[in-house]
Amino acid sequence: MSNQIVQGVLLGGYYALIACGLSFMFSVMRIINLAHGSLAVFSAYALWWLASRFHIPPFAGLLIVLPLMALIGWALQRFLLERSARGGALLPILTTFGLAIVIDNMLFEQFGADTRSLAPYIGSLSYDSWEWPGSIYVGKLAVIMFIAAVVLLGGLQLFLSRTGLGRAIRATSEDPDTAGLVGVDARRANAVAAAIAMVTVGLAGAFLGMRATFDPYAGAPQLLFAFEAAVIGGAGSLWGTLVGGIVLALAQTLGAQVHPQGFLIGGHAVFLIVLFVRLSMADLSLRSLLNPPSRSAS
Repeated sequence: MSNQIVQGVLLGGYYALIACGLSFMFSVMRIINLAHGSLAVFSAYALWWLASRFHIPPFAGLLIVLPLMALIGWALQRFLLERSARGGALLPILTTFGLAIVIDNMLFEQFGADTRSLAPYIGSLSYDSWEWPGSIYVGKLAVIMFIAAVVLLGGLQLFLSRTGLGRAIRATSEDPDTAGLVGVDARRANAVAAAIAMVTVGLAGAFLGMRATFDPYAGAPQLLFAFEAAVIGGAGSLWGTLVGGIVLALAQTLGAQVHPQGFLIGGHAVFLIVLFVRLSMADLSLRSLLNPPSRSAS
């Protein structure tokens, strides 16, 4: 059992990585990016193309792909999300849904339906492991992913709380009109936030390609895992994203011990339970607000 728990916690690091950008964009711009998974797969294909065509190792390829993803995030906010947001809360969601379809089909047209992987380009890191006490073997790549998730989430938290640009992004997320009155450029803050979110997506796509295979339509499952981890941890909470990823992964790992199909079922079940509890609490809060308890006259 201890081995399953350790493996689940480490898998939670990957889920936290894939959910980080989704949670960050929602917390800053109140936008659910349905193209999130497809963009992660796009970054995995970009790293694979650099490795297969130009023999650039994936970790070195990140120096090219991550700035590219930042540029994509900036352009996505400036030319699509910013304009679609003027049409209401639903239009940005439909916009990113359409973008996901475009990306998926573009990747299929360019690379075909064959599955790819970055594992052949990272050598023994894809299968090496350390032995911990109790005959527990942990993969080196899994440990690196977990450490990357903690460093990334901690770095984003420090950025938002300790830097001027981070505070400007937080102010814009709370009230862009009031932030503008004190000199904050809301358009710039949102564009920077989208660029940062896409950098996290690019990093998650890299680890997706290293730990598993991917194909042009692999974005939808990654989006589902990211959404579940973000909701379990509390949408918009960075450290909550890590907790949500770990809880989701533990539910999947332990569920797999009960039934062969329990890996996915366990995760979905925990997600639905947490969602039901959150909705029930929100309903109770709303009822108490609308119907405050009457005070008897003394």
